[in-house]
Amino acid sequence: MSFIFFILIAIVAGFSWIAARKKFIEQRNITFRTPMMVSGSIALFAVFAAIVQCFTVVPAGHVGVVDFFGIVSDRTLPAGINVVNPMAKIHKYSIQTKEHKEAMQVLSREGLTIGLEISALYRLNPDSAARVYKTIANGDYEGIVLIPQFRSMSRSVTASFQASALYSTERERLGVSIMEELAKVVAPRGIIIEATPLRNVGLPSQLTEAIEQKQRADQESQRMEFILTKEKQEADRKRIEAQGIADFQKIVATGISDQLLRWKGIEATMEIAKSQNAKVVIIGSGKDGLPIILDTK
Repeated sequence: MSFIFFILIAIVAGFSWIAARKKFIEQRNITFRTPMMVSGSIALFAVFAAIVQCFTVVPAGHVGVVDFFGIVSDRTLPAGINVVNPMAKIHKYSIQTKEHKEAMQVLSREGLTIGLEISALYRLNPDSAARVYKTIANGDYEGIVLIPQFRSMSRSVTASFQASALYSTERERLGVSIMEELAKVVAPRGIIIEATPLRNVGLPSQLTEAIEQKQRADQESQRMEFILTKEKQEADRKRIEAQGIADFQKIVATGISDQLLRWKGIEATMEIAKSQNAKVVIIGSGKDGLPIILDTK
């Protein structure tokens, strides 16, 4: 409508400029020169403003939907400067990634109430912008389609999980399941779901305490099992060591005879006798007939 308004102004100003110029030429009256200049300036400004209406700027991260008196073009306008029908309306939609946060109370498989804090990262499919404009009131796909479905899918998926499982690695699987189910519903409406990260899962305090006690008991059981295994290994080591000592003593005892001991005693006596130290050697007075050596010092 602005285009028509500026065109009308340009036409009226143009006729005024023609009339003022005609009078100025006929009468050579300088008083007609000022109206001629003013009307001419207005006409030029209106023409320029009308030409500007033939262009539109789509910001980065957006697409434009062209609506010409109810006829919506399936071809969306990309970011940048675009030449458009000046009579058409351009509706601009963001295709950037957005985040929607929800904090809700949901039920688990056992019927326990769980506090769920979750986000949805989403964006509009550029190829579906025109369809969203035509099929969703005011193009509000977030409030009409995304948010209600996000809440519904979060409650539905969480109801298939046990509360105790959400205390461990099942949290990640819960987030993935919500994303997959939500994407199935909103993808046909032109909404792309990138992720649904869980920010927090609040379990009932009684359940949390019971799970923590069970984990502590499991850890204590594992610690005791480790101690018992270590003690068993130490007992086996000592048993093997004792057996080795016994075997050694048996071998040594078997190899030593009375004849060997007497011979070793004779050799020791001979070595002592060769010594320069003063001594008295009594032959045949010791046990088994070995010499007795007395030091005279």
